[in-house]
Amino acid sequence: MTVNEAPARGTPTPTAELTRSKVRRRRLGSRTGYLYLVPFFIVFAAFSLYPWVDTAWVSLHDVRLTTYDQQTWVGFANYTNLFTNPFFWNAFKNTITIGLISTVPQLCLALGLAHLLNYRLRGRTFFRVAMLMPFATSLAAATVIFSELFGTDYGIINWFLHTILHLPLIDWQNSKWPSQIAVSTIVTWRWVGYNALIYLAGMQSIDSSLYEAASIDGASRWQQFRNVTLPGLRPTIIFTIVVSTIGATQLFGEPLLYSPNGQPTGGTSGQYQTLGLLMYQQGWTNDRLGLAAATAWTMFVIILVAVSINLLIARRREHGLLSAAAPTKALDAAALGGGAL
Repeated sequence: MTVNEAPARGTPTPTAELTRSKVRRRRLGSRTGYLYLVPFFIVFAAFSLYPWVDTAWVSLHDVRLTTYDQQTWVGFANYTNLFTNPFFWNAFKNTITIGLISTVPQLCLALGLAHLLNYRLRGRTFFRVAMLMPFATSLAAATVIFSELFGTDYGIINWFLHTILHLPLIDWQNSKWPSQIAVSTIVTWRWVGYNALIYLAGMQSIDSSLYEAASIDGASRWQQFRNVTLPGLRPTIIFTIVVSTIGATQLFGEPLLYSPNGQPTGGTSGQYQTLGLLMYQQGWTNDRLGLAAATAWTMFVIILVAVSINLLIARRREHGLLSAAAPTKALDAAALGGGAL
């Protein structure tokens, strides 16, 4: 008769040893995974974190481009100079107006185009590729073409307005609102197709059974768009609004190239000078790198505030929709259960 002796106290069993080995292997694997993230953090620290901190340090000094090593501490004098400068407030207002004129029509057109392409149309692939062509086109080439279109004397747009509609000629270069509309048109033309494809991808991720149920209930395409598509696209719409807000605040290339002389003044009287152009003018034209760095940090704060406001409005709207839908769900549940609230 054989008696199995129990292992002595303190001696690990094979099962316990195997479990500890698996735990050690998992810990080693999780630690090894961090090694794959090291290159990203190195690149991020070198090209994002260091310039970010260095710009903040430069904004507190009087720095000249020719004598960069000779920095004089001035504290917040650059910010005081910036906020008391009428050119800053002019560029700030222009950035807001151009951003609104370009962003709102751009996203509305993108949403409409995506809604049309979401249905079974002939040549959908061609239209999807064609919508990306403005985004792939060189910014310089696009701006030159639109500058010719908006020409005061020989532009096609003025010819159409004057010859066909019998309206007076518009100075698209030197007038404030016409020049801002022209710059906004370039931005809208370049980015509407890109945002339309983003919306189209979001629409195709919505469950098709929702459209089938709405169609069975007799909902028209407009009702399906309003009650099915828009609620399903809410996260995508918030994303495009945030990205477009950041892009509008950093607008630089279009107004710079639209200027006839390629100067960062934003026209003869700064009628379409943005904060990006003002920062470039202060740093590379006026030789005031400290003031340019202060402008860059001010733009960063403006972006944070604008994005926070957009997210706050979207979150409150979502909570409002959820709270409004809660009583309806409770009534439906009570009706199905045959009980009272």
